[in-house]
Amino acid sequence: MNPEALLREGAAALDFPLSEEQAERLMLYFTELRKWMRRINLVARDTTEEQLIELHFLDSLILAPLVAHHPELHLLDIGSGAGFPGLVLAAVLPEARFTLVEPRQKRAVFLRHVARLLGLNRVQVVKERVETLYEQHRGAYSHITGRAVAEPAAFLAMAEPLTAADLAATTEVILFLARPQSLETLSQEIQARWRLHGERSIELPFTRAPRYLACLRRVAPPKITV
Repeated sequence: MNPEALLREGAAALDFPLSEEQAERLMLYFTELRKWMRRINLVARDTTEEQLIELHFLDSLILAPLVAHHPELHLLDIGSGAGFPGLVLAAVLPEARFTLVEPRQKRAVFLRHVARLLGLNRVQVVKERVETLYEQHRGAYSHITGRAVAEPAAFLAMAEPLTAADLAATTEVILFLARPQSLETLSQEIQARWRLHGERSIELPFTRAPRYLACLRRVAPPKITV
């Protein structure tokens, strides 16, 4: 099966069938990625086309049904790397806003190149560490996610300073996990500060590898009465 057919079949199996325009943008992205992989380290060079489609593009698209209908979607992708999941989601949701944080120069150049090539004018690439956003960007995002960046507790600690201090703006942090039991590894202290707001359990369409997305929101601290 050719890559586009694999992409279309897989996306449909994930309950996110692609339009002609969405598939065209993703395949243009796929083609550019294959070219750039020969020169810089974006994903493992021995990754096959089939693996690239399923383990990167489709693995990113499992998030799409959770965010696609948000009226003011602005997703922050921490450690975007080659654009997974942020740039994939931007390619299928071009009207939404995306901020891709990637501190490595060559990868940031690649992300900007593909965003321009696909005409994704609402994608911003930040070539910095995420900590540089803490002071001025608190509460600026509807969703924060990252793929293969850190284990759950460390990722929540990384994302928490970007959630609104007064919780008036409800930022959701979406964790990519293999199974729901991964949440049980969080300490009681961390679990007390976050609540599960949404979730999705699914298998990748061809390898049947399990995936679990946990959407978490900060819990307001108890009011202290005098």
